[in-house]
Amino acid sequence: MLTATNEEHAASGDEPPPACVVAARLADMQARQANVACYATPAVTDSYLEDPYHAVRRKLAVELVQGAVDHPATPEGALLEIGTGARPMLDDVFTDRPAIAADLSRAALEHQGKGARLCFDATRPFPFADASVAGVVIGELIEHVFAPDELIAEVARVLKPGGVVVLTTPNLATLQDRLRFLFGRAPRQVAPLHPYLRLHIRPFTVRLLRQLLRAYGMEPRAVRSNFVGLQLGRDRWFLSRAMARLFPGLGGSLVISARRRVTID
Repeated sequence: MLTATNEEHAASGDEPPPACVVAARLADMQARQANVACYATPAVTDSYLEDPYHAVRRKLAVELVQGAVDHPATPEGALLEIGTGARPMLDDVFTDRPAIAADLSRAALEHQGKGARLCFDATRPFPFADASVAGVVIGELIEHVFAPDELIAEVARVLKPGGVVVLTTPNLATLQDRLRFLFGRAPRQVAPLHPYLRLHIRPFTVRLLRQLLRAYGMEPRAVRSNFVGLQLGRDRWFLSRAMARLFPGLGGSLVISARRRVTID
């Protein structure tokens, strides 16, 4: 495949891309195919969101989006949700703003009931003009892409000054995983044999998310988490919402909002 790519560029007179760039594109392509195969059907999305663990994560994200929509500092304009699956979070937000649901899977989009729908690949430039939307929602997607910095750069590009992004992602540094690491065990987010965690390429901590957002002109505003958990046995967990409110950086899912700075340094 690398040879074919180089031949195409030679025929056009262009220099072929570096091998590392080609490898990154191949990694993204393989990740896209694996994720579409796993999450495209509505039944998978429904069972996923019926789990209280993920239902709370979704509820927290919707609350942050609702707060941003109602905030006077948020500019007028449409809301864009990327990686919706069959059930967009924007369906639960009360607003008259136009809402756009975007996903790589056409099958997932076909089962959505309202609003505009758009099929595109979030690892490529978004099909939107600069500063064209007031808010972006990204649920459980950033950990699946090879180059999350490029994804966040596109979010910053399409957001209007003062616009808001709300994203959710699994936490690499949960309380349980911090304890596991002390005893020489790997965090769950890097488990290569897990049925769905194996699809996670770039796990994040709160600090890493904040650094990434600030690097692209967005100032973090709020961090939430669903549960802080401790495993008591093979199938037994202690889950605490109170601890997640006090120490979101120890929780299982991270939910963060950030506002695009009006002036970019």
